[in-house]
Amino acid sequence: MTAAHSRKKNPEGIRRALLDHAARLAVEQGLHAVTVQAVSDAAGVTKGGLMHHFATKQALVDAMFAEHLEALGKVLADQMQADPERRGAFTRAYLRSVFELEPTEKGGPWASVYVAMLSDARLRAMWANWFSGQVQANSVTDSDPVLTIVRLAADGAWLADMSDIVLSNRAELLALLLAMTRG
Repeated sequence: MTAAHSRKKNPEGIRRALLDHAARLAVEQGLHAVTVQAVSDAAGVTKGGLMHHFATKQALVDAMFAEHLEALGKVLADQMQADPERRGAFTRAYLRSVFELEPTEKGGPWASVYVAMLSDARLRAMWANWFSGQVQANSVTDSDPVLTIVRLAADGAWLADMSDIVLSNRAELLALLLAMTRG
């Protein structure tokens, strides 16, 4: 009897392992390294086993990206809850999520997935829907156009990090942008 036949069935554990290995490959080697073969090998399952959970590589990448957006949403929610000032709380949380990354991290551990998003219409749509939902959910506190400008500036800082552009006045920029969120 082979190990696959004697192993206790654990579909959720296998799905989790597939997502974890796909994420690790994306972070370490870029999204191009997330192949059906590489992920199934890393997780110790057959390609058919992977396909049982994710019909296509795109479905795997979509699920991985959706999980990341969910985790990011929780981080932002925790930061907003800890913020004593309601106005601009979402924008400050978003701003900090970008500026707390070390520039040497080149956009953080999920950079390869975010870069892929720029050229992948499906991931871009997932991001747009998620981000629009976050902005809509916080529209009472973060609808001021100045706050939109601050969020766009945060995106620019992230892109600068990704492009190896050194922001020598990073701390000053963060302080200025944070000040802009308070009215």
